[in-house]
Amino acid sequence: MVETLAHRRFAEFCDACRRYGYIGLCYGSPGVGKTLSARSYSRWDKVKGPDRWNTGSADGPTLDTVFYTPSVVNTPRGIDAEIQRARGTLRELAKQPYRDETERRLEAIQRRDEQHLCQHDWSSGPPPLLKPTYSQVSQECAIKELNIADPTTLIVVDEADRLRMASLEQVRAVFDAGEIGVILIGMPGLEKRLARYPQFYSRIGFVHEFRPLAAKEIRQLLEQRWTPPGVHLPDQSSDPETVAAIIRITGGNFRLLNRLLTQMERILEVNSLEKVTKAVIEAARESLVIGQA
Repeated sequence: MVETLAHRRFAEFCDACRRYGYIGLCYGSPGVGKTLSARSYSRWDKVKGPDRWNTGSADGPTLDTVFYTPSVVNTPRGIDAEIQRARGTLRELAKQPYRDETERRLEAIQRRDEQHLCQHDWSSGPPPLLKPTYSQVSQECAIKELNIADPTTLIVVDEADRLRMASLEQVRAVFDAGEIGVILIGMPGLEKRLARYPQFYSRIGFVHEFRPLAAKEIRQLLEQRWTPPGVHLPDQSSDPETVAAIIRITGGNFRLLNRLLTQMERILEVNSLEKVTKAVIEAARESLVIGQA
């Protein structure tokens, strides 16, 4: 995830919603990077990834943000169940370091007891019971695990335009019951739609517009040789004419910038070219479906 000015502002917005326990509203045009920034901020790929249980020590960074995308057809009950399931995943991750520590302590006690039994002189009678016992440590760790609080402090709801009023009310109920921050991410116009529901709208504390990349930012990314994951372009100095063409075609749309650079790599490979030119960029543009503003 490249850290653009838009992403930094979004992160500050999320921090404020978390800190003050407000509902926040984020809106922006398609492709400007809302979902990508939200997934990066929440570290949700780590939560859902295959190494999600490798969270480090108990005093390490805590995964405390839920990233949730409602299905196209949704119900209040389904939304509540899915959010609670996601929060349960974070809770299980928070418990894992304590479970690992419990396993280490119990294994040490088991080795201690086995060694004690082997070295004991049984002619003198049964061996004394060593403390803490296996059972005592197991019970102690189980109590600690039960006392671990839900780590969730922020819930980010992507594609909030899919939510009808009943579903929005369910999100509000989760917000009211949990004393946590909630962020709704959607398209421009979502804020006007929510304004028609005073009960919900009165709880919105912050509104953030996710803007497209500025020409200066695109220029900086290209100067730093940034490319989408898996895309490799020639390591050449940025020609002002080619940079201007990329800025003009993408219009600051981050998704379109990703697709254009990917197509540029394909054009270079197909034609056995070694340099990005304005002609290459125009050829790549012809391969893209670019919506009208």
